[in-house]
Amino acid sequence: MFGNKKSADIPAQVETLIGQSTSVKGSLSSEGSMRIDGKFEGDIVTTADIIVGETAVVTATVAAKNAVVAGSVTGNMDISDKLELLPTGKLVGDLKVGSLIIGEGAVFKGNCEMRQAGE
Repeated sequence: MFGNKKSADIPAQVETLIGQSTSVKGSLSSEGSMRIDGKFEGDIVTTADIIVGETAVVTATVAAKNAVVAGSVTGNMDISDKLELLPTGKLVGDLKVGSLIIGEGAVFKGNCEMRQAGE
């Protein structure tokens, strides 16, 4: 996905793409994976995975199965499985997550609640 590293949890096919030159406000709901490279403001809910690209600026509450954040997210995130905050990523908000990976250089400002197995 980013650089030479490929995450096994993120599918190769993305159903919803918000491009770098696109700005969206509102609620986004999906059962498929999505990638955001532009600007988004509102609420995002997916039963699949979300990728926030390096150029993305997201101001939203986010609920997803897995997430990779390389851009900027301001808002609370509820990730049922795994969140990977890459070195270029910035997250300002509270987080509920199954497992968390924070790359060196990434910024995380907020509270983190780790889920117990089976929660």
